[in-house]
Amino acid sequence: MPLQKTEKIWHNGKFVAWDDATIHVTSHVVSYGSCLFEGIRCYSTPGGPAIFRAREHTQRLLDSCRIYRIELKYSLEELLQAMVELVRVNRMPHCYLRPIVLRGYGEVGVNPFKSPIEVYIACWPWGGYLGEDAIEKGVDVCISSWSRMAPNTLPAMAKSAANYMNSQLIKMEALVNGYVEGIALDERGLVSEGSGENIFLVRDGVLFTPPLSNSVLPGITRDTVITLGRDLDIPVREEAIPREMLYIADEVFFSGTATEIAPIRSIDRIQIGSGQRGPITRKLQEEFFGIVQGTKRDRHGWLTLVNQPARVVASR
Repeated sequence: MPLQKTEKIWHNGKFVAWDDATIHVTSHVVSYGSCLFEGIRCYSTPGGPAIFRAREHTQRLLDSCRIYRIELKYSLEELLQAMVELVRVNRMPHCYLRPIVLRGYGEVGVNPFKSPIEVYIACWPWGGYLGEDAIEKGVDVCISSWSRMAPNTLPAMAKSAANYMNSQLIKMEALVNGYVEGIALDERGLVSEGSGENIFLVRDGVLFTPPLSNSVLPGITRDTVITLGRDLDIPVREEAIPREMLYIADEVFFSGTATEIAPIRSIDRIQIGSGQRGPITRKLQEEFFGIVQGTKRDRHGWLTLVNQPARVVASR
């Protein structure tokens, strides 16, 4: 999907023009992948644009930075306010936000400590990640031949650009073989996640998802699905899932900020359940979209309304 640029990007406390948000080709991040980032959706609601779980996303960004020994000069609250102001400045009724922390132009070599820390936040319109009809009709996926990172190699709990080289291999393999997405196993052959999504399955009314120990990113939408499942009295289990359990599941679906909640209708050309969106997937979707679109009560306080009066922390 082509990227649709907006007017302004937040960079180190100031708003700059989209085309001026550039880095040097010899920046540390280009050669060594030293970047942490987030993906956050802002939804249209009756109260105006609302950023979904902005605080949790920002905390995960700070956690990722800590893992990679990056010290930010901006607090969680300052980054939150920068995102709110960015949506306002660009006059976005809804959008996708991409906060980025990277090591910039400094010394050459793997040692990152003397390269400056740059912080950017961009936003742009973004529709359905797996296709506009994926939410209703589902997608066909495969088990990838590429595994997720083994423990103590690259930290799966950090949302780092380097990890997404692995994701690219999974995604490209799926696409060239005629699938929409791939599912990765961990180094032991247990179910991990998609190239950019967490995964859930339903069996006999119970909702299963792999634990973080299976090289899983602690997804914000993953946590949302777990919370909503418990709200709806659906039994939820975080436990190791063998590959073959996917094939015999009643329902399987992806979750993620870009993906939202998308049913999987087949895996390796084996039909999942009825081959259509299942009742539990549908129920979770209805609850999720009701909250993010403001038609159901935001009982967990997940929405940050952009149009509420707030302190300005960045110049225009």
